[in-house]
Amino acid sequence: MSKQYSHQYDNGLALVAEEMSWLESAAFTLLVPAGCIYEPADRSGLSGFNCEMLLRGAGDRDSRQFVDALDCLGVERGESVSDAHTSFSGATVGENLFDALAIYADVIRRPHLPAEQIEAGRQVMLQELQAVEDDPHHKLMVELRRRHFHAPWGRANTGDQAGLEAIDIADIGAFHRRYFRPNGTILGVAGRFDWPALRDHVGALLGDWPARDEPLPSEGPRGEQSAHVHLDTNQTQIGIAYASVPYRDPRYFQAWGAVGALSGGMSSRYFTEVREKRGLCYSVYASYYTLRDRGAVISYAGTSAERAQETLDVMLAELARLADGVQERELERLKARIKSSLIMQQESSSARSGAVARDWYHLGQVRTLAELGQLVDDLSCASINEYLAAHPPRDFTIVTLGPRPLETPDRVSSARA
Repeated sequence: MSKQYSHQYDNGLALVAEEMSWLESAAFTLLVPAGCIYEPADRSGLSGFNCEMLLRGAGDRDSRQFVDALDCLGVERGESVSDAHTSFSGATVGENLFDALAIYADVIRRPHLPAEQIEAGRQVMLQELQAVEDDPHHKLMVELRRRHFHAPWGRANTGDQAGLEAIDIADIGAFHRRYFRPNGTILGVAGRFDWPALRDHVGALLGDWPARDEPLPSEGPRGEQSAHVHLDTNQTQIGIAYASVPYRDPRYFQAWGAVGALSGGMSSRYFTEVREKRGLCYSVYASYYTLRDRGAVISYAGTSAERAQETLDVMLAELARLADGVQERELERLKARIKSSLIMQQESSSARSGAVARDWYHLGQVRTLAELGQLVDDLSCASINEYLAAHPPRDFTIVTLGPRPLETPDRVSSARA
């Protein structure tokens, strides 16, 4: 049986933890409120560039010593930038957790940001940007989110070439000093640990980190609701997005359940109607995308240019049909998939450290796996269909990427238009 703990230090830092005593491992997820929404418009990519430079030496370790120290501890690590956060994660055996946390305390508080390595860092960032340009699926998702969400919430974390080429070491230092702060930072830990010792250790590492307030950026306009991006290829990528509730909304699980009927598994509507019956595409899915105060359902299909129009039409028809409600057998399959996922989370300290940190960000509390299981058990067709009747899929943002544009409904506000 897992145990959960939370502690908020005087400077605003939140520590949330889930003890999983049957595991030998421990994992952490550190969310720092320094995401890409805070980038200046002419320095797009600054948050990711900052993340890249943070890993080039911190505290009393240079870049090589930093990597060697983590390897000696057996830490499997990762870093990323989202709309709201720069995040760091790691997993290792439980006895090495405290040493790993000490290294990352240096990363976020005492980075070297070596000026002589900025060009090497820039090349890494430019190559990541080029990788997106060479990946039609990824490029479509970037364009779809940028148009669907109001600026800066749909901003791509990879930035753009002009921004990356303009960034200098002073920009990176200024971004770090301004946005890396304890208030708003969340450290999630899961696995084998001793709670009083963990709380005291984190307090010793980060408890004297000075707090600074930083307001959210102002909201700007959103992009075109229907757009085509030309790409000289034989394939067409199709993206459809519509607004939904965020994770913190009490109706989230109803909205999520509806998406589960649309996609997820080989019995879902998209897979059955678009791929299996008509053979229209090689990939089709829908997924839920949630920010703290807004959410969206995003659909994707990759197909040949010749079959793209029919693929789009069938996808829109399925979205229209979703408004009519889901059926009991669809809900039963969805619950079975979710329960399998919950069971697998019980065996992964990495998955739980990320989940408890994200729960704290979205909800200000952590849901246990048992609570999540109960929420899933409580889902009913009646509650999902009641939600769909009040919030049918509509007001679509449609973006296509390929050799020629497709015909979209005169009014993209409704799939039935």
